[in-house]
Amino acid sequence: MLSAHDTTLLVVDIQEKLSRAMHGREEFIANVQRLVRGARALGVPIVWAEQNPKGLGPTVAEVAELLRDLAPISKFSFSCGASESCMQQLRRTGRTHVLIAGIETHVCVYQTAADLTQTGFQVEVVADACSSRTPQNKLIGLDKCREAGAAVTSVETALFELLKVAEGPLFKELLNIVK
Repeated sequence: MLSAHDTTLLVVDIQEKLSRAMHGREEFIANVQRLVRGARALGVPIVWAEQNPKGLGPTVAEVAELLRDLAPISKFSFSCGASESCMQQLRRTGRTHVLIAGIETHVCVYQTAADLTQTGFQVEVVADACSSRTPQNKLIGLDKCREAGAAVTSVETALFELLKVAEGPLFKELLNIVK
């Protein structure tokens, strides 16, 4: 079970040039925004990675604006788990659970999930905050994440699991975020 005190959100490669080709782009970006806003409200740290930003451009503005106070980690490996900078930031949080959102599900998200589970992290991939160019590739990626030992969740499931209770100002804030 996810805990706000033991979870980090990892945002993977949601970059302008890549995102244009993603299936269901608008809904995917809106779900990533909900997830980031919810993580912020719950005090969940966020690690943010970009694949070859000189070639693929920066993170989409709709997401980058929510991460202004953080610096993205540039990487060239598909997996964040193969990036020493990403791994250092994840370890620095001191948390053992990682929620992953990003693109593409069947490449960078899957390889990251597989590597992180192999290094001892409990990983959950946020299915509705991930995308690929085709629905089939997304499904293949989610299946491979499961086979590698990661769980699959959704934005609402993850946020309410992190919150635990249906009362108080945080509950009301999350309700507004997921609507």
